[in-house]
Amino acid sequence: RAGITLHLPAHGSSLHVDGQAIIGSHQLSRADLGRGVVLLVARRLVLLLKLVSVGTGTETKANRYGSFIGASPALDLLRNEIGAVAPTDAAVMLRGESGTGKELAAQAIHDSSPRREQPLVAVNMAAIPAELAAAELFGVRKGAFTGADTDKPGYFQQAAGGTLFLDEVGACPEPVQPLLLRALESGEVQRAGGRIETVDVRVVSATDAGVEEQGFSAALLHRLAVVTLRVPPLRDRVEDVGLLFFHFL
Repeated sequence: RAGITLHLPAHGSSLHVDGQAIIGSHQLSRADLGRGVVLLVARRLVLLLKLVSVGTGTETKANRYGSFIGASPALDLLRNEIGAVAPTDAAVMLRGESGTGKELAAQAIHDSSPRREQPLVAVNMAAIPAELAAAELFGVRKGAFTGADTDKPGYFQQAAGGTLFLDEVGACPEPVQPLLLRALESGEVQRAGGRIETVDVRVVSATDAGVEEQGFSAALLHRLAVVTLRVPPLRDRVEDVGLLFFHFL
């Protein structure tokens, strides 16, 4: 409770605490550990000592609301938000920089929802050629065009009853956006060369860009972002660096 004491042997390696050379012993208070203390050992190894609260409840929430590794307040907030939105059917837009774990958040939303026993279909919109986007999303009927030799379900049909995760949704081609809007508004989709059909799909989308500034449909954005969750970058959850290090080690 009072902190910790560092002891440096007479013939031990050099030690700097927050840039100051230490000789003998050095006391670190609880307040020091609360804000974080940087240790430099032998001028080669950098360590961060930081006091964090990791109770038994943290692991429980981690298991229940996704496979995120960490116990930081920023990550705990995201877990709580996922826990609140997952039981609903609201469309969720995940915002965050590349590599922050938006697909993990989408998986957590699906796994904590009543749809968990149904498919989760993940689609990277940026990887679909613009001319194929409608067919890939909504499907194709046999004979609709040259080369359409069989009926092909789209991603909406594949995700029926479950969750469709649209990553990089800002890359959705402009001609496809009205079709996606109709699917969100009414659940109606139409395969190329086929009739209109109704599918029950929850849509979770993600973007690391400012889609508002890209000429993205405002009406579609409104439908996609009924709830917006922000996935924090690692620099906002430095308390998790040690836990991540040991996890990957």
